[in-house]
Amino acid sequence: MGFLEAKNLSMYMKDRKLIDVTNLRLHEGNRIGLVGRNGSGKTTLMKILAGEIVPETGHIVTDGTRHLLPQLKRTNTTKSGGEITQEYIDKALAKKADIFFLDEPTTNLDTTRIEKLEKQLKKWKGILVIVSHDRAFLDNICTKIWELQDGKVSEYKGNYSDYYKQKQQEIRQQEQAYESYIKKKSQLEEALELKEQKAQRATKKPKQTSNSEAKITGAKPYYANKQKKLRKSAKAIETRLEKLDKVEKVKEIPPIKMKLPNEEGTKGRIILRVEEVAGKVGDRLLWNNVSFQIRGGDKLAIIGPNGSGKTTLIKKIINQEDQIQSSPAMKIGYFSQNLDVLDINKTILENVSDTSSQDEALIRTVLARLHFYREDVYKEIKVLSGGERVKVAFAKLFVSNVNTIILDEPTNFLDIDAVEALEQLLTDYEGTVLFVSHDRRFIQEIANRIIVFENHQINLFEGTYAAYKNDTKKQKEDPFEQELIVLETKITETLSKLSMEPTEALDQEFESLLARKKELESKRSN
Repeated sequence: MGFLEAKNLSMYMKDRKLIDVTNLRLHEGNRIGLVGRNGSGKTTLMKILAGEIVPETGHIVTDGTRHLLPQLKRTNTTKSGGEITQEYIDKALAKKADIFFLDEPTTNLDTTRIEKLEKQLKKWKGILVIVSHDRAFLDNICTKIWELQDGKVSEYKGNYSDYYKQKQQEIRQQEQAYESYIKKKSQLEEALELKEQKAQRATKKPKQTSNSEAKITGAKPYYANKQKKLRKSAKAIETRLEKLDKVEKVKEIPPIKMKLPNEEGTKGRIILRVEEVAGKVGDRLLWNNVSFQIRGGDKLAIIGPNGSGKTTLIKKIINQEDQIQSSPAMKIGYFSQNLDVLDINKTILENVSDTSSQDEALIRTVLARLHFYREDVYKEIKVLSGGERVKVAFAKLFVSNVNTIILDEPTNFLDIDAVEALEQLLTDYEGTVLFVSHDRRFIQEIANRIIVFENHQINLFEGTYAAYKNDTKKQKEDPFEQELIVLETKITETLSKLSMEPTEALDQEFESLLARKKELESKRSN
């Protein structure tokens, strides 16, 4: 069981009203995703609802036990971030609270652990309220979305994708409302101008009428009266203009087209070769020898469990270690969560412009895509939040003199709006992108090739993340299919060699391949 009702909650952050909630209700079976920009008050609202902090006004009534999984976990340990998060989750699940609040539960978790948590939460019988920037996670768990904006909570039915569709519909409706508003405003302004012109003409007597005739016929009083009526009509139109509900124009995002260095010499051509490269840390083997190539314009996602060597591979590529060859035309820019590249005493625009050869208009467009509008670009770095600084650091890299961007967990510390903005920039980017991420939606939207770390092996999958997951699912359903495909290829190649130059070694290899194929087909049929 479980029930919670919150009424008239308010909470201030200095002079800003962070929480301004009239009524919120939680019922048994609720699976709620709480979304909003960084700094909007999501964690504060979670703590209030969980009973961790007391609001300045309002009260909460509940008949269920509550537990909060905190966003910030302890770090004074030798365990990895993923292990710490998993430890907190296991302890929290063991409490079996009626109402379970989870604040960024997927932080530091790799995909395998995220999917394990999803399975656990799907079986959870109590109420769930989740803050997360992982859209796939919210899609798989939530049946309702709460959006926190300007202290208010708006409720949307469905998971995150449903919420996103509803938000897009709201934008389309606002665009239509704005067009209608502009049209009506123009009509009223034209009508007002016409009335003013007529009123001006009404002050003059007709050209054919003399002063004495006008006095006899009463023309002057007539036109004065007419002018008065026209002025009254004009005033009525002015009042209608003043009362016309103003509709804000939806911000338009201009396209980005920038000239990359050596663009013609890299597009579609091999710019990096990895030949028989193994990964080791001391005596520990991370992965066996691997070979692959990267072409200009590729968007490659690097995925795999924590500690499998993803960052190690990136560093080998950046440092151009042995057996890694790159084209002279390839110019790499690397992004991690290191924000030392920013001068905290300079403005956003100054920081981004310092290392860019792009014009200011394009730089401002990139910053606008990342939600730094108009005067925002003159803010100094030292007044920005951590998430905002990450966005500035990315913008600085994005417009620098590079044609290959390498990113290590770029979505950490970003809210969903920022992740989607970054996603769109990388999708539109015509250079090469190589990135490590556990964000499944982010990977799906950007990558056209996947580098997979698994069981001390690195495999390259040609296709999107959705295609990779579908292929993996098929392999699990038929674990012998992939090996049988490989065997068929090898059998064909061996037969071809035997027909040209038969040897005893080739004959033995052929017999061995046939025997293995027969063995797998036997296992498959059982």
